Amino acid sequence: MIGYMIVHNVLHRPIRTFITVIAVAVEVTLVILVVGLTSGLLMESAKRTEGVGADIMVQPPSASVFMAFSGAPMPIAIGNKLQQLDYIQAVAPVLVQFNSVNGLDVVYGIDPESFRSVSGGFVLHSGTELRDANDILVDDVYSRAKKVKVGQALHILEHDFHVAGIVEHGKGARLFVLMPTLQEMSGAHDKASVFFIKCDRTDHTPAVMDEVRQLLPRYEIRPLKDFISLMTSSNLPGLSAFINTMIGIAVAIGFLVIFLSMYTTIIERTREIGVLKSLGASKSYIIRIIISETALLCVAGIVSGVGLSYVLRSAFIRMFPAMTILITTGWIFRAALIATVGGLLGASYPAWLASRRDPVEALSYE
Repeated sequence: MIGYMIVHNVLHRPIRTFITVIAVAVEVTLVILVVGLTSGLLMESAKRTEGVGADIMVQPPSASVFMAFSGAPMPIAIGNKLQQLDYIQAVAPVLVQFNSVNGLDVVYGIDPESFRSVSGGFVLHSGTELRDANDILVDDVYSRAKKVKVGQALHILEHDFHVAGIVEHGKGARLFVLMPTLQEMSGAHDKASVFFIKCDRTDHTPAVMDEVRQLLPRYEIRPLKDFISLMTSSNLPGLSAFINTMIGIAVAIGFLVIFLSMYTTIIERTREIGVLKSLGASKSYIIRIIISETALLCVAGIVSGVGLSYVLRSAFIRMFPAMTILITTGWIFRAALIATVGGLLGASYPAWLASRRDPVEALSYE
């Protein structure tokens, strides 16, 4: 009986029910996509950095794990000192620049020979490797996203480059130019942002790290095998605050819509509540009905929100092939919990208000 009443009450005002479900769905979608986008970008960036093939990454003192924010304060001559240490097979200096025009891209300035020694070299899809000072390599993902072809001009960092080749993605950045060119453009002569170190054997990595720490005691020495674990929102200043703010906005949306929906429902059903109470319905029975209706709306909204998240992710990836949105089971459950808690909080006052209705006054309500 109570189940029939709950379903009937929810379907009694289909437009209001639809709007409420959509609001909860938007709340869930917002949480899943915001977290999925930030997590996806961090994870994808970490995998590309690991894809360089190095064992160790050396950065300047207090440098961020996010290399685009680290600048280029290290003398490139450090690479020669690193090369003389035991168990080191190759050292590749890289100058990193952040390009925010027509997208957010990281550009690597590389020395082709040393970078090849560490990474094993690029897999060319078409064109040639870097030869001229104005040459640029783009990876296949960037090529598809920006409709870039070999031979055309590419304007980035206030400079016109010639697309020499398209390479397989996964070697750190999506754009590669010669290091002297990037040094000249950025005013970082004889400087590097990071040194990638390839050990002669993987099990020598801890020993090499100890040697590098003795040589460069204040520098950041990071093993690449643990790099993914370092790429979290807590390591990027402001990102956790942004995610928490977006989640807070999502909760506020769900809370307010559920509150308004259930409050107006209580007003409309004052006489019905009076009839139930005159027939002996307890306060807890009235509260249970309101909370159950809210839970049903939340479940419908959660299911719709999860489905909408996958639809929007597919649409975004089709429009922006370079975008990565990581949807995980853990965050689906968290988003569902957030929506449920927000909805139940929004329904708590209307439910309490309904339980407090005087049956005589409720029956005389017009």
